[in-house]
Amino acid sequence: MKLKFGSLAALALFASAAHAQSSVTLYGVLDSGLLYQSTSAANFSGTAKNLGHTWQLKDGGIYSSIWGLKGSEDIGGGYKINFKLQGSFTSNNGKTGLSDTPGVTAVFNQITTIGASGPFGTIDAGRQIIPMIYAMADTDVRGAQYFGSILTAWLGLNQAAGWPGTSTNAPIGALYDSNAIVYNSPKFYGASLALEFAPGGVPGQFQGGTRESAVLKYSNYGLNLSGVYYSGHDTNPYPGTYPTTPAVPATGLNNNNFYYVGAMYTISGFSVSASFSSSNSYNSFSHTSYNFEMISGGLGYQFNPAFKITSGYYYLKDRNNSANHSSEVAVGAEYNISKATKAYAQVGYVDNKGTMNQTIIYGSPVAPGQSTTAAMVGIRHAF
Repeated sequence: MKLKFGSLAALALFASAAHAQSSVTLYGVLDSGLLYQSTSAANFSGTAKNLGHTWQLKDGGIYSSIWGLKGSEDIGGGYKINFKLQGSFTSNNGKTGLSDTPGVTAVFNQITTIGASGPFGTIDAGRQIIPMIYAMADTDVRGAQYFGSILTAWLGLNQAAGWPGTSTNAPIGALYDSNAIVYNSPKFYGASLALEFAPGGVPGQFQGGTRESAVLKYSNYGLNLSGVYYSGHDTNPYPGTYPTTPAVPATGLNNNNFYYVGAMYTISGFSVSASFSSSNSYNSFSHTSYNFEMISGGLGYQFNPAFKITSGYYYLKDRNNSANHSSEVAVGAEYNISKATKAYAQVGYVDNKGTMNQTIIYGSPVAPGQSTTAAMVGIRHAF
């Protein structure tokens, strides 16, 4: 009888523990297509030469290929403990994506967070895609895609400010921040707030290597509005010859400031977007100050739930040198073959002047001052 009672108690305890376990989901996306680009370069250097046209199987026509794990545990009272691990990879050769240090492999190079959610909103700690990027995507008809969008235009600012493309440590704004604590508030009549603080962990310095940002968003009645402020300390791009040439030591210098306001309105399938941003930064490695403007506009139409066309225009201007400016236009069509699979085709043109080297698609550099046309057809499948 004691054995029977003990067995029942153990079974009940096991069932209770199993019920309390977190749910874990494995997920991912493969995105690959055929890309033609009329000019190309070996890297994002300001002295890179035009190597001519290129045909290639290219990863990430819409967004990068990714895989990850995510989970959540309901601890009662409307509160949950959440985690997420996500890494990017190149679908045509299997290589992992960039980390925040050149030459360092990171399996989960995009997101490694643990946090909590509840009536107060959400708070996540770890490496993550920062609120600034989501705010820009929400106010760009092209959705901050990897081909011809507000994302590639913003990357153009970073390239012009000396980012060599070998790590995710950008001199203007940020796509990812490590060691970040991000709070997202609940919506209140369509308005929400996101706050970020990333301690630098530099001994003896409170501001050494820190990042701070604030995002205010509104989304209601087909209207999206975003306002962004981002500030970073010691955000110098690693030199292209790192680690032979060492990184600049942290001093706490506030050398990365980015401001953005954007809007997008959708009605009866039509979408229109516009944005303005300003940035200033100082590269302690090259001892150079940068001051840029970025202006965007977009138009799109959703023909039906499966098919849409989007377009965007992106203009970059060097305030310190009027000879340096760049204009880009992109048009894309997407068709949902199924809930998990999407086919797409897109074309873009960029006119770079002076030392500008804005790219049409992420990861395919062009030489400074080169006008370039690119076209890509591809498929994106989620699992």
